[in-house]
Amino acid sequence: MHLHPLDLIIIVLYMAGTLGVGWWFSRRQRNIRDYFLSGKDTPWWALMGSIVATETSTVTFISVPAYAFAVNATGTGGDFTFLQIVIGYLVGRLIIVALFIPLYFKGELFTVYQVLDQRFGGRVKRTAASLFLVTRSIADGIRLFLTAIVLVALTGLADPVSILILGIVTIIYTYLGGMAAVIWTDAIQLVIYLIGAVAAAWVLLGKIPGGWNEVVTVGSQLHKFNLFDFTFDLSRNYTFWSGVIGGAFLTTATHGTDQLMVQRYLSARNARQATLALLTSGVVILAQFVLFLMIGVMLYIFYQTAGPLPAEVAARADRVFPHFIVTELPVGLIGLVVAAIFAAAMSTLSGSLNSLSASAVTDFYRPLLAPNKSDRHYLNVSRLLTALWGAVQILVALVAIAMKGRGVDAVLAVASFTNGPILGLFFMSALTRRIGAKGALTGVVVGILAMLFVWLRLSLSWQWYVLVGSLITLGAGYVASLLLERPRQG
Repeated sequence: MHLHPLDLIIIVLYMAGTLGVGWWFSRRQRNIRDYFLSGKDTPWWALMGSIVATETSTVTFISVPAYAFAVNATGTGGDFTFLQIVIGYLVGRLIIVALFIPLYFKGELFTVYQVLDQRFGGRVKRTAASLFLVTRSIADGIRLFLTAIVLVALTGLADPVSILILGIVTIIYTYLGGMAAVIWTDAIQLVIYLIGAVAAAWVLLGKIPGGWNEVVTVGSQLHKFNLFDFTFDLSRNYTFWSGVIGGAFLTTATHGTDQLMVQRYLSARNARQATLALLTSGVVILAQFVLFLMIGVMLYIFYQTAGPLPAEVAARADRVFPHFIVTELPVGLIGLVVAAIFAAAMSTLSGSLNSLSASAVTDFYRPLLAPNKSDRHYLNVSRLLTALWGAVQILVALVAIAMKGRGVDAVLAVASFTNGPILGLFFMSALTRRIGAKGALTGVVVGILAMLFVWLRLSLSWQWYVLVGSLITLGAGYVASLLLERPRQG
């Protein structure tokens, strides 16, 4: 499609605004404490907005409505059972508050992996940080590609052009403004994409004959509002058990041990503010997913009477919401929703670039290559590495164009394997003093190999991966320490 000039102006203004935020915060930076931790002076509500925005990608914006729209190939979907994993997200946040937040405020940390350095030494820290650098670059490079697909459908741009626009704008404002720009732009982006989603939902509801009463009546008749599935099947996604238990472990890993998220807490004024930001983000995430699922239900009801969908759209439920946006929304609102999709993508990518740079500088460059340089030197290197990691993610996204289909699924699956083993390392650190460095390294290697076996040989839902990987890593580390190391004192 060709965007109306008004829609194009809205999108351009949004892009210019994000660059302006980066420039504004660049004036306040004196050292890497400012660049990576926003001077540790960010209010909890801004951190909450950043956490929610980072947790929500463009794929979420499009795919969650698709889940409620239709049953997928695995026999799940078409209702509200997706919320079972969101309940797990809330449980995981409570575990993080109880187990990990106190560790992150014992001294000033720049990366979460410094906790492992304090407990096991530099080798274990660098192992975990290396896994983060590799898998985060791959996963977010592919997210950039998946976002480009959506933008291609909405704007008609070529895949490489969409990737470059998103990637370059994100690099520039993150390069300039650091973590402060990331957090405050995330908060703005959260407002933009929620306004876009609510506006689209309002227009959609107005197009359904009978309005809200029709949605409730038809949705209830078709069991669209079913919430719980107590089927106990380890190969099945989005059951109560895989959602609540698996989702809790997944969130404990992604929000408790991944630099992308933990860097937000480290930017808080204190542990209490970090806790408040994390817990309130869970409430907003729950409300947000309810909104997206309701959009999916309304899309289903709307297209029962609005005429058949084009064959290429009907074949893929995740194309229905973009199709509605470009064919049913009025001029101006299309621009807002496209800007919202940009916002959902850029909020994740900007945080990724800053966290990758933080880990590269503080876990590798400063301690190993340049331990006694000036604040200005480290700040310049941090900015340079932000741009470098952005280029890496753009390259991954461009390569992913040729890997459509199962190739992309496979890479994302492999990238997700490290969540469990890294969580296992943090369990070793927090739960026992018996395991030493040799046991920790052995455990993480065994954990990764075990997850490769699970993926290749077992029909296990991905929602169990983190639980299995973390427990195998913890168990293997404990056994290895019994065999290889003397008991630790204390």
